[in-house]
Amino acid sequence: MRKIILASLALLLVAGTIVAADLPMAPNGIAIYPDYMSWKVVAPSYRGDKGHIRVITGNDIAVTALHTGQKPLPDGSVLAKTAWKAEKHPNFPVATEPGVFVQVEFMVKDAKKYKDTGGWGFARFVGNELKPYGKDAGFVAECFGCHVPVANNDYLFTNIIKTP
Repeated sequence: MRKIILASLALLLVAGTIVAADLPMAPNGIAIYPDYMSWKVVAPSYRGDKGHIRVITGNDIAVTALHTGQKPLPDGSVLAKTAWKAEKHPNFPVATEPGVFVQVEFMVKDAKKYKDTGGWGFARFVGNELKPYGKDAGFVAECFGCHVPVANNDYLFTNIIKTP
C-alpha cells in the first residue's frame, strides 16, 4: 500500500511539474498565476490614455492585508491587473464594457528578492497568447519607474474598494 501511495505522489509531482513548465514565464522568472481571475477583486480601474478597462485582483494574503490597511503588504502578496480594450456596448452606447483582452500584469511581494524595486517583482503577459513582455529581466525598470510616484503607498496605485 505504501508503494502505491508513494508512486501516486510521485506521479502527481511530475504532472504538477509538467503543468508548471508549460506556464508562460516573464524574463525575470515570474510565471503567470493561472488562477488570478478567481482571486478577490481589489478594484476596477480605467486608464484613459490606453483606453483600457482594468480589474485588479489579489491573492488571499494581499486582500487580507489591504482590508486591514497593512502597508507595506506582506511577502507572498500577489496582485494581478487584467486589461481589456474599452468598447461601447452595441445596444446601449452610453455603456462601456470590456472588449478585446490586452494583457495581465502581476506584482509579487518579496522584500528580499526584489529589494531593488521596492520589494515588488513585476511581470506582464500580452495578448491572447500571453506572450511575456520584455526582452530580458531589465524590463522591470520600466514597470518600477511608473510606480515610484506612489512609493508612499507601497508602490500601489490602487487601494481596495470600499462597499457598504
